[in-house]
Amino acid sequence: MGMAIDRDDTQFHVLAVDDSLIDRKLIERLLKTSSFQVTAVDSGSKALEFLGLNNNDADDDEEDEQRDSNTESVSSDEDQDHQDLGLGVNLIITDYCMPGMTGYDLLKKIKKSSSFKDIPVVIMSSENIPSRINRCLEDGAEEFFLKPVQLSDVNKLRPHLMKGRSKDIDSSHKTTSTRLITSGN
Repeated sequence: MGMAIDRDDTQFHVLAVDDSLIDRKLIERLLKTSSFQVTAVDSGSKALEFLGLNNNDADDDEEDEQRDSNTESVSSDEDQDHQDLGLGVNLIITDYCMPGMTGYDLLKKIKKSSSFKDIPVVIMSSENIPSRINRCLEDGAEEFFLKPVQLSDVNKLRPHLMKGRSKDIDSSHKTTSTRLITSGN
């Protein structure tokens, strides 16, 4: 019975992305210790695939718009399938330095997506490069953790998760309010 309660909406789902098996296992263990549901993948492209954003030409805005409109109009069953697979991701934590697609590239693709732009993204790296950290934070990362990630870092995630959840609840209300305010001026 206890497991059914743990799997309610109170458990947050984190997508962890790191090409290093050791680092991926460490972050997965820290997150699970803090009662998060974790899905771990070893690359940015696998993260996009998991999220259903795996078109290779994500930079092509027209293609993204077509994909978004097709998803809206055609695939309500497909959306339910994604939910059933556990795609209700509440936060993404990704390594910065990975072959192929960097964590920064992944951040930019997620923030460009209409479906996932409000999901908090946290970048982690073993390199303390201020310009890199600032660029990630300016382009939408909620936090930048230096590796090795510690339990105290993981404890900083919960406020971002709560903020993300409240955005989900009233995002349509805020959008409407913003339109009314801007059209009134």
